[in-house]
Amino acid sequence: MKTIGFIDYYISEWHANHYPAWIKEICEKTGEDFRIKYVWAEEYVSPVDGKNTDEWCKEYGAEKCESIQELCEKADYILVLSPSDPEKHLGYAKEVLKYKKNTYIDKTFAPDYKTAKEIFDIAESYGTKFFSSSALRYGTELDEMLGSKAIITQGGGGNLDEYIIHQIEMAVKVIGEEAEKIRVEKQGNNQYIVTVAFANDKQATMLYSSAYGFSVCAETKSGKTINKAIVSETFINLLTDILNFYKTGEISFDINQTLQVMKIREAVIKGKEKLGVWIKL
Repeated sequence: MKTIGFIDYYISEWHANHYPAWIKEICEKTGEDFRIKYVWAEEYVSPVDGKNTDEWCKEYGAEKCESIQELCEKADYILVLSPSDPEKHLGYAKEVLKYKKNTYIDKTFAPDYKTAKEIFDIAESYGTKFFSSSALRYGTELDEMLGSKAIITQGGGGNLDEYIIHQIEMAVKVIGEEAEKIRVEKQGNNQYIVTVAFANDKQATMLYSSAYGFSVCAETKSGKTINKAIVSETFINLLTDILNFYKTGEISFDINQTLQVMKIREAVIKGKEKLGVWIKL
């Protein structure tokens, strides 16, 4: 059995509550034997549903650890969660990455570019392999759009700051160039239009509203226009990639794109206070 340790700010949240079953489903298909065995959470009681760490561990058949250090010593592989509290990731990374175990850090990777770069530097100093991604990178609908000249994405979620990460991840993957500047515009109380100018005259427009599902429309290199809703099993695809990374140490994409995603996200948040103004990256 290959053991995975969950590290979280509070353990009973959407990602932690769904990942174990999906990992089990993947292992049943592939014949692998990964299991969520160890758990450490900074906060004992979840503000989401009031469930504490002991109750969660009993429900999911995991073992609570009293410290990050204990978990890192026991687990074969590490998965840092805290998806809604990215400001926690640097502190966790400082402890986790020194153990040199293959590590996945959930989205949103970091609160800003500077922190993201610091985490990368820590990993490099220890020689630890890690990666991070939004699950939307793994929408199979994106595959025929790679290298497109321009895309328009749509997406929702509870708030722009947290959920725009998904659209940025899709845009960075599909366009495949360095982002140069962004502009944020607003319609109504909580609808945003984000424009990203990339190198080689490529462009992405991201439309955010809490009511949107995720979709993407792209103008490909050949001039063909493709419009698709993201309906593929993005989380299953993400977790399949995580398990393969644990086993092989191989990352399926250039993780420098993660730094670019963080740079764009930070600029988008700043752009909310400078509506209509281009912000250079």
